[in-house]
Amino acid sequence: MEDLKVIVASNISRLRKDFGLTQAELAEKINYSDKSVSKWERADALPDLNVTKQLADLFGVSVDFLLTTHTEWKITPPEHNTPSYDSDIITAIAMVGIFAAALLIFLIFFFIGNVIWEIFAYSIGVALICLLVLNNVWKKRRHNLLIISLIVLWVFSVVYISLRKANLWPLLFLLLPAELIVFLSFKIKRRKTTE
Repeated sequence: MEDLKVIVASNISRLRKDFGLTQAELAEKINYSDKSVSKWERADALPDLNVTKQLADLFGVSVDFLLTTHTEWKITPPEHNTPSYDSDIITAIAMVGIFAAALLIFLIFFFIGNVIWEIFAYSIGVALICLLVLNNVWKKRRHNLLIISLIVLWVFSVVYISLRKANLWPLLFLLLPAELIVFLSFKIKRRKTTE
């Protein structure tokens, strides 16, 4: 069994490096911790069967490939065959585009004779929702808690701004429990069943 751990460790490490991934990036792709990936690569532990299948699918190899010794590597990571894009630049372009559109709408109303500053407040929410979507598309989910917390704060702010003449400031007391619910929901972990 110890030999199998060493073989799997070697294969995971080699494939991860061939794909240009750090342990943290690999862990994020399979929704595991980088500590688990580190244990697998040190041959301290073996990934369970589901994770082994996930790794095989991710690297475009068979499960058998991960479990056997290889003297010669003929794996070409799919990323080398497909174009890669800088997700941070694309996200920045989307954010700038949203605020440029808000500015354009503001200027149109301004020249008509209506000054509507709330347009910029609404554009912040659109930008946050777009950021959340792109964050999930790029699989950078580690910032989702912050983004969703900001969206909740934005919703309360927009409601308060929109209804400020109605004097509903006590509504802001709901902000703390709402943020707490968001925080606690990110602490929910899937438990492994033992049967």
